Amino acid sequence: MTERYTTNGRGRLYNAITETIGDTPCVRLNHIAPEHVAVYVKVESFNPLSSVKDRLALNMIEAAEREGRLTPGQTVVEATSGNTGIGLAMVCAAKGYPLVITMAESFSIERRRLMRFLGAKVVLTPKEEKGIGMYRKAAALAEKYGWFFARQFESRDNADIHESTTGREIVADFADTRLDYWVTGYGTGGTVTGVARVLRKALPDCKIILSEPHNARLVGSGESQERNADGSPACSHPAWEPHVIQGWTPDFIPGVLQEGIDNQCFDQVLPVDGAIGMKWAARLAAEEGILTGVSGGSTLATAMEVAATAPKGSTMLVMLPDTGERYLSTPLFESIPAEMNEDEQALADIT
Repeated sequence: MTERYTTNGRGRLYNAITETIGDTPCVRLNHIAPEHVAVYVKVESFNPLSSVKDRLALNMIEAAEREGRLTPGQTVVEATSGNTGIGLAMVCAAKGYPLVITMAESFSIERRRLMRFLGAKVVLTPKEEKGIGMYRKAAALAEKYGWFFARQFESRDNADIHESTTGREIVADFADTRLDYWVTGYGTGGTVTGVARVLRKALPDCKIILSEPHNARLVGSGESQERNADGSPACSHPAWEPHVIQGWTPDFIPGVLQEGIDNQCFDQVLPVDGAIGMKWAARLAAEEGILTGVSGGSTLATAMEVAATAPKGSTMLVMLPDTGERYLSTPLFESIPAEMNEDEQALADIT
């Protein structure tokens, strides 16, 4: 018989919500992974605003504070598909900075409402202008009003926080066991670039697998990204097409990811169909009780493809960037009714 679950507290008090970022758990999959491979997921929804981007948001603000690039009361502006903006809204609220977010109108309504609820202003850009459009709008506002442009796509503070937190956590959590594969997707590229700096040194035999949408194979295409003198994207990448994996693969290769490409920070890049990713996200929820979004499901789909042919006894870690609650208005949940189905109605009718 299983003993009653107990907890003992963390043994400390926190001075701000920002102090709770990081140290997310690696959880084993017990039902949907192949028997010959131990598959773990790093559940980034344990961050206070439920995504891996909380880490980045904190470091971009605090590094700018330390270096004098951000002054008290200055407005922060950023272009984001949502999770970075939500993380920044939390950090800016906690630290007293006004925040303006630019975001393409194609991203989920939940994201814009969460940012506004946290006190941010959200400026929507036409979906036809893609990620480049929201980026250029943020840059224009920063120049016009003298705001601090966080620039997550180029900022060195992005990969740095994953080197100093995410990568260190992985090494510590797998100190007593082998880690043969680490699987992740990319948006800005900060996670793969920063974590790879750590894994290449601490766990050199661990294979790093990068995933991207099958119809937006920016890295897999081998085609370079045209850039402006400051490293920002000059135009959309020719290999990009619209895809359903929100938060992944903007229509350009970010400067942060370019560092990872140049330094060969991954061993293999694999395409994934977002529709298959949604099926794996649904299985993860229904069979493991772990809620993730389309990007997490797509990373898991890639991991399962790799796991199918991995040697017996292998151990794998899969990044789950955020929670499924960010996607209630998207195709991820379109098959989930709000009203009772026949079975539920029958139970309701029992007297």
